[in-house]
Amino acid sequence: MKKLLLLPFFFLLLLTTARAQDSDYALVEQTVGYYLDGGTNRNFETLKKAFHSSAKIRYMTADGYQEANCLEFFSGMEPGPKQDRKTRVVSIDVTGIAASAKLEIEYPTFTFVDYMTLMKIEGEWKIVAKVSYRRNVATK
Repeated sequence: MKKLLLLPFFFLLLLTTARAQDSDYALVEQTVGYYLDGGTNRNFETLKKAFHSSAKIRYMTADGYQEANCLEFFSGMEPGPKQDRKTRVVSIDVTGIAASAKLEIEYPTFTFVDYMTLMKIEGEWKIVAKVSYRRNVATK
């Protein structure tokens, strides 16, 4: 009898957890959307909503490994016409207060592949780390 009484409780717990994960997934998607939309529209105010103030970007250049504060890196963005690029959220994975997202930003001659690490901080999802790779489009 006790087992039968506990069954609805566990079912309710499962539903609540699933709804919270769905909600967090949507909020992570919104956060990476700020980054993608802000970049596409050259709007730093929108883009900076995505990042924690101490977030770091890491990438490689001809000079080797580079890293910088994300907000400082993007602060030089100047307003202008919408960029000629296509953006895509490849994947999002959420576990508790941690999440990751893989993004692709396709330009005519190359594609940036970004790996974002996010954390839920004081109730808000923020990008805390960004690793970026530039993949050149093969010429025909």
